[in-house]
Amino acid sequence: MAHSFLILLMVILFVFLFSFTNGFHDSSSQVAAVITARTLSPESALVLASLSTFLGAYFLGTRVAWTLGREIFSFPLGGSPEKVLTALMSGIASAILWNFLTWRWGLPSSSSHALVGGLVGAFLAAYGIYSLEWEKIKTIFLVMFLSPLVGFGVTYPFTKLTFYIGQQGSLRLNQFFKVAQILSLVAQSLCYGSNDAQKGMGIIALALFVFLSGNKSNFSPENWIPQWVLFLSSFTLALGILMGGWRLIRTLGRGLYPVKAMHGFASQTTSAALLYCASLFGYPLSSTQVVSASILGAGAAFRPKSVRWTVAGDLTLAWAVTIPVCAGVAALAFKLLELIVL
Repeated sequence: MAHSFLILLMVILFVFLFSFTNGFHDSSSQVAAVITARTLSPESALVLASLSTFLGAYFLGTRVAWTLGREIFSFPLGGSPEKVLTALMSGIASAILWNFLTWRWGLPSSSSHALVGGLVGAFLAAYGIYSLEWEKIKTIFLVMFLSPLVGFGVTYPFTKLTFYIGQQGSLRLNQFFKVAQILSLVAQSLCYGSNDAQKGMGIIALALFVFLSGNKSNFSPENWIPQWVLFLSSFTLALGILMGGWRLIRTLGRGLYPVKAMHGFASQTTSAALLYCASLFGYPLSSTQVVSASILGAGAAFRPKSVRWTVAGDLTLAWAVTIPVCAGVAALAFKLLELIVL
């Protein structure tokens, strides 16, 4: 029991560290547009985004947590609780490492892709292909793949519409877009919290269940996430947002397109809508993917030649390699930890 409890503590600590690096990594996608457009100061934008993220994470449901904590695994799994917990720890460690490396390189990538890839790789190494619900995983991957395309496709005409309205207006209308961009930032961060914080919550709830039940039966969705897990997961994600990732803010704010308030309003509104819909149906999304694609859609609608498509190509390559790399690292981590821990 003491051995299992120690591994459980490590899993929980790793999840909170992942949530922090997730927020730190994704702060760029939340505030880059509003900072680059000079609508808010960096400090004000980060505080507002952090507070909104916490509120969204704490109050806007746990459907995504149920997806990651229960629906992608085939329960009950064989073996000891320690084996399940070690697999979880391996998957999370892989995602943390990827978040840190891509932050160091100043390259926006998907924490969601990293986490799902890490979990898949770890459980494949631990239990084989029958430990995973592949139909659900394929649906998750499909939604992740389509979401940036939808973000681009929706933001493009929406920006055309706002640009047309802006041409008819004056300085007062420009001021309106600045206020609207602040409101859309709040909406985007609320919906971001409702999606990204749930990932860590689901894994901790799963780890607690495995530890308490001995990995012998299924568990119910009724009140399955303790309040302390809900609060700390929301807090660590919001703290990561507050700390900010300036390397990535520069990439998203100026690297893709010279964003103005009008573009920021359009891209943030689209991103908020997509993130909320995904959270409502329980699908984890890459907020960085969605926001980046929406910024590209806004830029392409306004002035396609000003969009830095080469930077967008680098981001696409990073997203393409995230899942297989994290899966491979997680599988290797499990094999190493298996020799040490089990």
